Amino acid sequence: MSSAPPVSGLKVALFATCFNDLMWPETPKAVVRLLRRLGVEVDFPVEQTCCGQLFTNTGYLDEAGPAVRTFVQTFDPYDAIVAPSGSCVGSVRHQHGDIARRTGDARLAERVEEIAPRTYELSEFLVDVLGVTDVGAYFPHRVTYHPTCHSLRMLRVGDKPLQLLRAVQGIDLVDLPSADQCCGFGGTFAIKNADTSIAMGSDKSRHVREAGAEVLVAGDNSCLAHIGGLLSRERSGVRVMHLAEILASTEEEPA
Repeated sequence: MSSAPPVSGLKVALFATCFNDLMWPETPKAVVRLLRRLGVEVDFPVEQTCCGQLFTNTGYLDEAGPAVRTFVQTFDPYDAIVAPSGSCVGSVRHQHGDIARRTGDARLAERVEEIAPRTYELSEFLVDVLGVTDVGAYFPHRVTYHPTCHSLRMLRVGDKPLQLLRAVQGIDLVDLPSADQCCGFGGTFAIKNADTSIAMGSDKSRHVREAGAEVLVAGDNSCLAHIGGLLSRERSGVRVMHLAEILASTEEEPA
């Protein structure tokens, strides 16, 4: 296992995201276990709420203002904010600035510009900030990785998740055909364009089955919920897991 460099004095906060907190709490818990194993003390500020993306993506930019203000007030004291969601981190980096300027509050806009670069998707924080790829994980299963659209196209995390997965002991990591294609979820897109969304998701689930994987992993639970639902209806036997949960797995813990 590669140990993380000294991070004494670095104040780190977990941004669990409302979606994970409500529906997939095991994912943020896994982030905490993983970071503590690497010697990083991480806080969970209880004042955190939604990043506001649900408002922004449906055109309600003014309604997203309070969420942005709360985010800044909650996380401003920290040197690094880590989230297990490329989608929500993408919102912080690429949407919060526009929303803050729209409020007319110049100071809020300045604070957003300061805090956005300190907000990291999990794989970015591990590879770019801590400088580790081997986190001491053990996961003896056949796994394939789906790069979600926001992590791939907005954050441009590249192959960082794959670097981390390749270093997991016991893993059999297989390529996903047409991996860069969207799964079809897209938040409200899946509701407003259900037929198209299902068709795209069906293509993705077919590729997962073609890979022969036991487990599909990704950095966003929203995409995993969409693909996983289709895999379940198809009785594929493939389960879905967030990247954080695999990286938090060890020989001492059930995988």
